[in-house]
Amino acid sequence: MILVVGLGNPGGRYETTRHNAGFLVLDRLWELAHAGGHARRFEGEFSQANWLGQRIALLKPMTFMNLSGRSVRRAAGFFQLPPESILVVHDELDLPFGELRLKQGGGDAGHQGLGSIIAELGGAGFGRLRFGIGHPPADFGGTVSDFVLEAFTPTEREELDARLERAVGAITLVVRDGMAAAMNVVNQRNPSLLQADAPGADAHKENT
Repeated sequence: MILVVGLGNPGGRYETTRHNAGFLVLDRLWELAHAGGHARRFEGEFSQANWLGQRIALLKPMTFMNLSGRSVRRAAGFFQLPPESILVVHDELDLPFGELRLKQGGGDAGHQGLGSIIAELGGAGFGRLRFGIGHPPADFGGTVSDFVLEAFTPTEREELDARLERAVGAITLVVRDGMAAAMNVVNQRNPSLLQADAPGADAHKENT
């Protein structure tokens, strides 16, 4: 089983903000994998599916960002998953808007959601799909925290759907081919290589 976790904050106030990029990607993946309705489990929204020959579990922690690890720990513990079977999708300041990178392990780089997961799991060996949101522009009047909690700009919103689809394409590669092979493709920075595959005849939902 692969546990795919999308990071964000619950509630309408945060729904379309940059910090919720992980939630937005996971919502698209939910649709593609036909994972069905969300059950409230592990302090999050949760579902399962058989997709591309793999069993995947999808989790959106509803604990707010800085406590995300609590939800991830509960799900990973229930299914007895090692960190290497977990992929966390999160916003990344150090990448331009919409750019993607796959990474196995590493620190939290000041990201509170990642920091919480590392603390709760007792290690940093889980995979990450980093979704670029860029740094605040030079004329931005607030803090970094203000920036990540703002909505995407109108220009970004015009491109957001395509960027989310590429992110789902990256997850498709992880599920189908494994993390190492997916990294070789995603980290080439060639968007044309990231196509979200149709789930195929073996996909069906498990809403437990």
